[in-house]
Amino acid sequence: MEQKAVILRLRWYALRMNDLLEEKFGIRSAQDSGQFEGKFLLAMPNMDSSFFERSIIYLCAHSEDGAMGFQVNKSAKMTVKELIKSTDLGEQTKLVDDATSIDTELVRNGGPVDEHRGFVLHSGDYESDATIPISDMVYLTSNIQILRSIALGIGPKKFAVALGYSGWGAGQLEQEIADNVWLTVDADPEFLFDHAHEGKYERMLSLMGISSMNFISEAGHA
Repeated sequence: MEQKAVILRLRWYALRMNDLLEEKFGIRSAQDSGQFEGKFLLAMPNMDSSFFERSIIYLCAHSEDGAMGFQVNKSAKMTVKELIKSTDLGEQTKLVDDATSIDTELVRNGGPVDEHRGFVLHSGDYESDATIPISDMVYLTSNIQILRSIALGIGPKKFAVALGYSGWGAGQLEQEIADNVWLTVDADPEFLFDHAHEGKYERMLSLMGISSMNFISEAGHA
């Protein structure tokens, strides 16, 4: 699988997500977030010629200072195993030999911000001092330890590794929703961790009982 040189030079930052949330969005923990935290943002079908065309974003944080989340239905064109091997961790860690999801699970293209930074959304069976609970079933960790645990087969049972994130400034997301750019949808963890990215956007619409032809240019929420 072809890999961009920028991805091969990937650096996994040790910066804790707590610091990132507070620095960029004024959020000390996910529990401080606003009304859209823990939701899916579904790009409206009329959003074309954009990075976010046909995107599903899992929103991890939202406050008056901004919002951040991860695109969960588009891949970075490499598997988790390939990602691990492209870092120093791949040389330092013996990967598990038995069949695991790291062989087939594709790294998510989380968004256009800090594309060299890695993040892991995961189930609650893994926790470190850098882990932030987003909901009862979804947690967020960004450090080298979780990637090492995944490589060794002792990481969380369910996980989604992402490069980069999607961010909005103060009031920007609220305005985009009012302008009918995004549809807000309750997030289903099973859908979030689903490794089958192909057709995920269409499958979400189908689960909602709608098709792209049903949308009109009026703000709405599911």
